[in-house]
Amino acid sequence: MNIVTEAVADIATPRSYEIRTFGCQMNVHDSERISGLLETNGYVPAGDESTPDLVVFNTCAVRENAANRLYGHLGNLKVTKDEHPGMQIAVGGCLAQKDQDTIVKRAPWVDVVFGTHNIGSLPVLLNRSRHNDEAQVELLEALETFPSTLPTKRESSYSGWVSISVGCNNTCTFCIVPSLRGKEKDRRPGDILAEVQALVDDGAVEVTLLGQNVNTYGVEFRDRQAFSKLLRATGEIDGLERVRFTSPHPASFTDDVIDAMAETPNVMPQLHMPLQSGSDSILKAMRRSYRSKRFLGILDKVRERIPHAAVTTDIIVGFPGETEADFQQTLEVVEASRFSMAYTFQYSPRAGTPAADMEDQIPKDVVQERFERLVALQDRIAAEESAKLVGTSQELLVTNDAGSRGGQTGRLTGRAPDNRLVHFSIPEGAQAPRPGDFVTVPITESHPYHLIADPTAATQYHLRPSRAGDAWDRAQADSCGTGTVAPAGGVNLGLPSLRIG
Repeated sequence: MNIVTEAVADIATPRSYEIRTFGCQMNVHDSERISGLLETNGYVPAGDESTPDLVVFNTCAVRENAANRLYGHLGNLKVTKDEHPGMQIAVGGCLAQKDQDTIVKRAPWVDVVFGTHNIGSLPVLLNRSRHNDEAQVELLEALETFPSTLPTKRESSYSGWVSISVGCNNTCTFCIVPSLRGKEKDRRPGDILAEVQALVDDGAVEVTLLGQNVNTYGVEFRDRQAFSKLLRATGEIDGLERVRFTSPHPASFTDDVIDAMAETPNVMPQLHMPLQSGSDSILKAMRRSYRSKRFLGILDKVRERIPHAAVTTDIIVGFPGETEADFQQTLEVVEASRFSMAYTFQYSPRAGTPAADMEDQIPKDVVQERFERLVALQDRIAAEESAKLVGTSQELLVTNDAGSRGGQTGRLTGRAPDNRLVHFSIPEGAQAPRPGDFVTVPITESHPYHLIADPTAATQYHLRPSRAGDAWDRAQADSCGTGTVAPAGGVNLGLPSLRIG
């Protein structure tokens, strides 16, 4: 079946679309693929003030309220659909893979339901739904085609995601993702590097390598050092200035990866390392195959080789059976780890996971109180770590997101090598950068989760135009945009400007 030709067949005039994305970076990257597919098949992005002919929900199933949020959005959209004959609604992603026919039963006005394994089928399913005037539900249990082989519409000219694997071989008791995305499947190194090269040729200066457990890459072709080799290979790509990756698993984090990070100049001094809990007994109950000593040992090695590395993490509070002593151990590990940021979550049971059926579910008020203590601790640590950067000079990759107060302050926004967010001003008379250019500025003020750079003289501000800035100019010209100053409310570090729920 030729997806492109079959799906284009019935489109007489361009149909507009909008994508609403929920969840992780994998979903954001999948939404880029969906955009590319739709535009290859004749769809056009909906304008800000217009009602789209198609709304696609790319869903997440990690949180307890994911389904409620989706059905709330679908309910609100039903009125709009009733008022616009011919409008279609499609639901994909992890929740679609999990709930399948349930979505059409609860929201019969949905036209298409597709899963994580058959994104490429969406244009055909939309056509069939219109032709047959009935909902189309198609979910595969195995991957139909690797997502990165599909057309892509990148929303950032300077930064992009590159999937190196999909799926997960772990069995964490709180996580439903492996059952929805399947066992790990790895791309061949040559295919990955070819995609990275294509992004660079198109003007990108930064890529983020994606995998559910990115550092287990190579398991399919039995090369335990495949990920470190891949990192080193990115260092050979001329014009690629920044490489990041997410998310590694502590149990599989090996010294060769640390060496590759330290010895490959364009691999950034940043590491996202999910802790989940500092209690060894809770880690065991979670089936996380490492313990707190192992976790802290990895951070010690990373900081020995990369002293200025910033480390971020994920932490779950209130896992079944968590005692106050267990929680105190988490606080102790957080204190020792000195995270620059922690994504903290209150445990919520997910149907279909072992943890949902465990005894000793923690009362909501206890979980909330612990959560607040953890957040307060992490906020203090983040503030202390950020303060250490005041007085240093940082080279920033300029983004086209000026932040919520950019219009008031006149500051633009960039990312430091360690991925910290920096709002910076431009000295009087100095040239403004474009998104994708680099500026070197002094850090003058710190906050827990962002920094301020206000150069007082032109000598404190250095602009380095880049190929990515040139690419941004070309993209603006192609879309009839004007100007070279970063507008507010666009793409942040390569995240597409899709609606994120």
